[in-house]
Amino acid sequence: MNSPSTEWPSSLTDEELDELDRYLRGHADEGRLLLDGVHGMLSAIAVGPLEVLPDEWLPEVLHDPFADEAEGNRVLELLAKLNDSIRVELDVDAYEPILGEVDTDTGPTLSAAGWCEGFSRGIDLRAALWEKRLADDPQLMEMLGPVMALAVDEGILSAEAEFEKLTDEEYDECLAQVAPVLGAVDHYWHEHPATEAELSALARAPAPEGEEAPPPPRQRSGHWVH
Repeated sequence: MNSPSTEWPSSLTDEELDELDRYLRGHADEGRLLLDGVHGMLSAIAVGPLEVLPDEWLPEVLHDPFADEAEGNRVLELLAKLNDSIRVELDVDAYEPILGEVDTDTGPTLSAAGWCEGFSRGIDLRAALWEKRLADDPQLMEMLGPVMALAVDEGILSAEAEFEKLTDEEYDECLAQVAPVLGAVDHYWHEHPATEAELSALARAPAPEGEEAPPPPRQRSGHWVH
């Protein structure tokens, strides 16, 4: 398979997003990430404390052999462009999450379930470092509040205390905070990078064995919304 080009445009057109969406839906078994989930995962990686190489995150996205080399090159190209676009959007304060759309009694509505599931998986790729810093610095936990509220509301995270479902207004308010939250977290890790002690502890951490797979996100229908 050819190596990805380094001169791809940094943003995907609507047609390219549709193309990637169709591919992911065509290979979406139980618990696999769709476009909103892939965007959430790559967003967590982009604002996280340490680089995560494609060799680490691609297995979270691609599970089936490609039909041929042309399909493989095209899908990898689209995923790389999606990844590049997140960094560019964060740098110019223009980030927008790609959200799902679910059917309700009152019509289609936006859903952060898939994006939150992907964001959670992105954090999991550097879980030890995230968890240690979240435990040590309440500022980071507070920053992530709106995203965590959405994740708990959607059943992606478990709440330690009893948690009332968000009202529609509260849900929309949390959605509106996703972009500012990511900008703040991105800035936080630049201002407070991982310490040598944290990195040493991370290097000494044993590889997880026999871990159960994370529960699949709630079933959702609809299409990507940007």
